[in-house]
Amino acid sequence: MTVETRTAADLGVRSDFPILTREWDGRPLIYLDTAATSQKPQVVIDAVSDHLASHNANVHRGVYALAQEADAAYDESRRRVAAFVGGEPATTIFTKNVTEAINLVAYAWGRANVGPGDEVLITAMEHHANIVPWQVLCHEVGAELRYLDVDEHGMLDPAQLDKELERGKVRLVAFTHISNVLGTINPVAEMTARIRAAGALSLVDGAQAVPHMPVDLRSLGADFYAWTGHKALGPTGIGVLHGRRELLEEMPPFLTGGDMIASVDFQRATWNELPYKFEAGTPPVAEAVGLGAAVEYLSALGMERVRAHERELTSHLLARLGEIPGLRVVGPPEAARRGGLASFAIEGMHPHDVAELADRGGVCIRAGHHCAQPLMRCLGLSATARASVGIYNTPSDVDALIDALNAGREIFGLGS
Repeated sequence: MTVETRTAADLGVRSDFPILTREWDGRPLIYLDTAATSQKPQVVIDAVSDHLASHNANVHRGVYALAQEADAAYDESRRRVAAFVGGEPATTIFTKNVTEAINLVAYAWGRANVGPGDEVLITAMEHHANIVPWQVLCHEVGAELRYLDVDEHGMLDPAQLDKELERGKVRLVAFTHISNVLGTINPVAEMTARIRAAGALSLVDGAQAVPHMPVDLRSLGADFYAWTGHKALGPTGIGVLHGRRELLEEMPPFLTGGDMIASVDFQRATWNELPYKFEAGTPPVAEAVGLGAAVEYLSALGMERVRAHERELTSHLLARLGEIPGLRVVGPPEAARRGGLASFAIEGMHPHDVAELADRGGVCIRAGHHCAQPLMRCLGLSATARASVGIYNTPSDVDALIDALNAGREIFGLGS
């Protein structure tokens, strides 16, 4: 890994990512869609390839040497992933993605603990993955789903949270650590303390946080914390759920079948210990190995450096976007209060046109509702364009986006 002494806005790791050597029409690939999925460093690609080529076997089933190698690689990856966020291996559950992790809690905990007259509280800035599972739960059990509002700066109001908790009906509060649209960094530790004091549980969607800033589960105090591998330089197909041991031990399994059992008789079964109780069937072994390599890469780089890098880039991004007439950025105005992304709309241009014109300049950005349609309604928008940075980006990538946006405005007759 080529980690050198550089300014925060250039970590010098672009060459570690082979896909970034690609070109379109002679232009280098500029990838500003890390909030959707991150690119993968060579060390992650090599780790997955080496496992499949040299160590592939099913885990927790064989006594032969090759199977023992696979077991060790899988278990070591769980240890690395847990340590990366200050968690424990036994309470670190591998899932398919953060969506499955949230569904696991909604089904296994929610259906045993939420009933008629109860409330689940979420925020208006949530991704659909942290909305729809709670909608389904509440419809099934006769509970009410309530929302915390988002103000004009993309922030939550602590007083509204307190007011909702004072009602005495909230069983669980689910909220994002960093909004995938607004970029808002929510005060997780402060919120979970208020939630626990009110006798409710908390679930935090950390998909946009874990890859981009230091995360310590012990200091955050969440009862459940979920994130996903593919946004953290790892492979697709693997997510992570961390939970409080006593809660996980009480919860029934979400999926049933092989490996999550202790014993099976003709009419009944007993469950395996944590974390295996929630990992039915053959797990994503190669993907776990890849994620283990990814978090080791990030750890070597230093998450404080990652956050400083992306904060500086985001500040540059916000400043440059502010130069474009008719452009509206949603979310907190300061880079210090947001993650490494900016969603925006340009008057007179549909976001899909914005993204297509950026692509003509070799710049990859996202356009759409970003799986946050309720938030879009609150913002009075149907969609936005979104640029999101990663460790491999530099200020010149942001400048290339601005050049492409200005060229697009000229095509639409909006001036230079």
